[in-house]
Order: sequence, then C-alpha cells, then structure tokens
Amino acid sequence: MRAKLFWKLGLTYLGLLLVVLLAVGLYSSYVLRRDYIRSADDHLASLLALAEARPPAFDRPPELRAWTDWIGRSGARVTVIDSAGNVLADSSPGAKTAGTALEPEVRGALANGSATSVRRSAALGAILVYHAVTYRPPSGPPVVIRLSLPLAEVDRSAEELQKKVLTASLLILLVGGMISLAYFRKLAGRIERLTRFAHQIAEGDFRPLAPDLPRDELSALASALNETAARMDRSFRSLTSERNRSAAILGSMVEGVAVIDAQERLVFSNQAFSESLNLDPAEIEGRPVIEVVRNSDLLGLIRRALRGEEGLGAEISVGIIQQRTFSLSVAPVQALEARSLAPASAPLRREPSGAVVVLHDVTELRLLERVRQDFVANVSHEFKTPLTAIQGFAETLLGGALEDPEHNRRFLEIIRDHAARLAALTNDLLKLARIEAGKLQVELGPVNLLEVIERCAEVTVLKASRKQIAVETDVPANLPPVRGDASLLREVLQNLLDNAVQYTPAGGRIKVSAAARGREATITVEDTGIGIPAIDQERIFERFYRVDAGRSREAGGTGLGLSIAKHIVEVHGGQLRVESEVGHGSKFSFSLSLAA
Repeated sequence: MRAKLFWKLGLTYLGLLLVVLLAVGLYSSYVLRRDYIRSADDHLASLLALAEARPPAFDRPPELRAWTDWIGRSGARVTVIDSAGNVLADSSPGAKTAGTALEPEVRGALANGSATSVRRSAALGAILVYHAVTYRPPSGPPVVIRLSLPLAEVDRSAEELQKKVLTASLLILLVGGMISLAYFRKLAGRIERLTRFAHQIAEGDFRPLAPDLPRDELSALASALNETAARMDRSFRSLTSERNRSAAILGSMVEGVAVIDAQERLVFSNQAFSESLNLDPAEIEGRPVIEVVRNSDLLGLIRRALRGEEGLGAEISVGIIQQRTFSLSVAPVQALEARSLAPASAPLRREPSGAVVVLHDVTELRLLERVRQDFVANVSHEFKTPLTAIQGFAETLLGGALEDPEHNRRFLEIIRDHAARLAALTNDLLKLARIEAGKLQVELGPVNLLEVIERCAEVTVLKASRKQIAVETDVPANLPPVRGDASLLREVLQNLLDNAVQYTPAGGRIKVSAAARGREATITVEDTGIGIPAIDQERIFERFYRVDAGRSREAGGTGLGLSIAKHIVEVHGGQLRVESEVGHGSKFSFSLSLAA
C-alpha cells in the first residue's frame, strides 16, 4: 500500500508539474510568435503607406525596378502584381517577374482593397508574413503592392526560448520532484502505520499506538483509533465473559433454547435456536420477540408463560418453501416479588420475570410419518383400481357372462391387462425399493450411446407411428462411450421417450440428441407436447406424482417411471433435469461421465 500510494502521489505531482512547465514553454513560444507577426504586420503597413506616398510609373519597367529596390532596402520583399495576377516587379534577387501570383493575400487585396496572410512561400521555402494593398494609379489599371517579411528570426528566437524553458523546467522538475517525493514518502509511511494499527485492532490486538508527530489530521485520526481500540477492548472482554458463561451452560444442547424477559425482549439464545428459526444470532438478542419470531402460536405460548402459566407445549411449523416442524416447550421463570411493594403481613408470592423456550426439531420424524402415510395411500389407490376391475369382471364372468361368447373374451382381456398393470406396478415398487436401499446391481462399463439411442428409438417409432408423431435422432457417429450400465440407461431413455409419446399430440415431433462436452456426454429428449406447468416441474420425479392422472392411468402408467429414472441417473453420478413450458413441449436431459 505504501509503495502504491507513494508512487501515485509522487508521479501525479511530477506529471502535473511537467504539464505546467510544458504549457508555459509552449505558451511563451506562441506569444512570442504572435507578437512578432503583429509587429511585422505593422511594419509592412508602414512601408506600404510610404510606398503609396511615392508611387513610381508602373508602365516604365526601369523606374519600377528602381522603386522596388528602394523599398526592398528596408528589409522587406516587395512585389508588384497587376489585376490579372502577373508579376510586374519583385525586389527579391533572382525572383521571376513573369507569370501569375494569385496567392490568398493577392486575391484578398483585389477583392477588399487590402489583405494579410502568414504562409510558406513556395519560391523561398520559408514562412513569411504578407501584407498586400490595391493601388489605383492616376492613369492605368489598378495594381497590387505586396510586402513580406520572413519569420526565420522569430523561429530562432522561439527555439532559443524553448531551450531555456526546457533547461529551467528540468531543473525545477528535479528539485521539486526530490522535495515532493520525500514528503510523499513520509506521508505514505504515516498512512501505512495507521493501516497496520487498524489491522491490529481487527485481529484483536488492542495495544495503543504511540503518539505521532506532527500534530495534524493524521495524528488526530491516530488518537481516535486509540480511543476506539480501548472501547473495543472493554466490550470484547465483556462479550467474551458472557460467551464463555453461555457456552458452559448450553454448549452441549442440541435443542434450541431462548430466554425472554418480562418486557418480551429476547435476552439470550443459543446457536441451535437461531438455526431452527433461520435467524442471525448477532441481530436478535435484545430485540422484542415479536420482531424476531413471526409465529403466532409461539408468541401466544410465550405470553401465556409470562402470565404465569406452566406446562405449555405445542408443535409449530416454520418456513414457507422448506417447512420445518418443532416440538415446543415454554416455561415461566419465577422471581420473588419485592417486599417493599406488598404489606409486611402479606405472604411472598412469585411473579414471572421471563420465560424459557425450548425447541426440538421433529421435522424428520414428521416427514417420515407423512412419507409412510402418502406411500400407503398411493399404493392402496394404485392397487385399488385394477383389483376392483379384476374382481368386478371376474364376478361378471362367474355370474353368467362366461357363457357369453360375445363378451367373455373381452372381459378376460381386461382382467389380463389389469393383472399386467399390477405386475408392472409391483416390479417398479420392488426396483425402486432396491435402488433406495442401495441394493441395485449396477455393472459399470463402457456404453455406446449411439446403440442405446438407436434401440430405444426403434421401439419408440412403433408407438409413435400410431399417433403420427415423428421421431428424430441427432447423435454424432464419433460420440465417445460413457461409463454406465447399458440396460439401466436404456430403461431411463425408454421411459423418457414413452412419456414424450404419451404427452405429445398427434402430428407432433420427438427429438433425441447427444453431445459430448469436456468429460461428460449429455443426452436430451425433446418433444412438442403439452408441456409441464412450472409448479409441477419440481414434483414430477416423486413417486406416484402425475401432472395429468387421468391420461397417465389411461395409458397404463404406474407413476414411478420418472422416479426410477431419476434414481438410476443419480446412481451413475448424474442428474436428471427438465425444462418445460405449457403448450410448447418439454425437454429432459441428463449427463454421464465419459468412459476412461
């Protein structure tokens, strides 16, 4: 930090100083050049006034040349140009007197009477200041008299000035840089000292910082940090003592424990209590319990305990998305009433000074009970329909329909179909039980996904053709093998394809694709079916859960296929996922590790 701040301040100061010095040098050169051009223009204007006062005979070349030489002895170059742009005379030795000269100042003089310009002369190869005026002789056409002075002298002066400014700038930069860097180095050192002290406080070391000189804002900051450290030391000692006392009492308890005072404020809670109600332990102590606990049953029991009732208990549920169940016990904390508040002859009686709340998490127990009840109810419901059908048609046959050749065969086929459904349901339940018990036999090895997908697609095409559903596969021929059990993977894929056929309307499309990314291969089954509502997408992998129970039972489904598929994929180390939108189809996908 010190080096970074030091170089930031130092280089910033040096950069600003360098920019200022360069700006001064450039501005000085600009001012010198501007003043020289202004002076040269004034000088040329004076010469033009003198030339106009003693004009020659412009139709006599010898007299005109003598006149231009006379003007040229002032140091300025004079050129006489007629209105057509032809050069009549020029004081510069070796200058051409023929040709045209329609430079900007000449055109300006012919148009406005006078004009000035600063430009490079093509004939002389130097920058000159030009001043031209239109002169109208008593007889003859008007002519343009143009005078010019070179800027070579001012360029030399500007160059010398820039050298002097550069030398002075380097000297000022060197001296100022050394002074500023020394100052910034000292400043950065003081800031680094305060930074180390702040880290020292954060780590629990509250030893004070030695006084700092000179007395300025940084020394005031150091004093404020010393005072802060002293206060934090006192608070830390008090909190440490309280924490050790609480830890000694409640450290071994797994139940959530909280103490509420007579003003219904939460004065203590252990970690288990905070975790049970998803609260932050650092923010709840000392606050009113009504702000911390948002459960009306718990608040009601606390208030009853504060009124002196004993033996209070109940079960409460907490949470919306992930609900948890707790067995709750609340007991009042009794304290002797002050003797000064009662008559001397009156017996001492106890008044609650607070309440103790104990929470015991029974979520898993209630969940197991509910799972058992749901499982028994679902299995009973699933068995009831086919058993009722078998019993009813069997009684119908025994009642005389056995002799009816028109209906007895159909009744027997119905009995056979329901018996097959019972067998499939039983097999699925046994398979699911083995998977959940970890007893499913899995023979892992290299599996060719292309073969698995082609075999499942062939079976699906026969089922889909009855509904005029197109089945497409998109599997690269060079797809590497995955690590898994071929028969179990076929079962997963076939289940997904059967569901796609079942829930896709006639004329729809089913697509099976696979692709390898990194060390995994992803298999996807996509259809254009009715879709799955978002509220059902998290539950479709539960046992016996159906989005459309009527359609599923009509097709002979057991409601266990997706649950079995999910467990098989998880046995292979993958995860079965679903993406769906009602009316726009569904997409199931799962990933498998590539074979080594």
